[in-house]
Amino acid sequence: QVQVVESGGGLVQAGGSLRLSCAASGRTFSINAMGWFRQAPGKEREFVAHINWSDGDTYYADSVKGRFTISRDSAKNTMSLQMNGLKPEDTAVYYCNVAQRGVTPNSWGQGTQVTVSS
Repeated sequence: QVQVVESGGGLVQAGGSLRLSCAASGRTFSINAMGWFRQAPGKEREFVAHINWSDGDTYYADSVKGRFTISRDSAKNTMSLQMNGLKPEDTAVYYCNVAQRGVTPNSWGQGTQVTVSS
């Protein structure tokens, strides 16, 4: 598996922006896709965005479409999530998830807190 570290969370006012980053290390040659999930207090973890490592195709939850942009640097094994137009309901711990060919389960980071004040 790979080791995964997130960074970039923080406190921001509604309407503001944050950029989250995720760095993978270890057996990175087998990365198939990377994604972001989030978990708010008292709620289940939910999908936010996903990017295919080979072709860069992206997928978004409806709740963030048009506001968040996921990108990758496959040479550096890093992924970013640019979050614009943040809303209080975006408040959650954001987790980076890495899928590898032939490896289960996926690898997870430790999470980074995003807090949006109204």
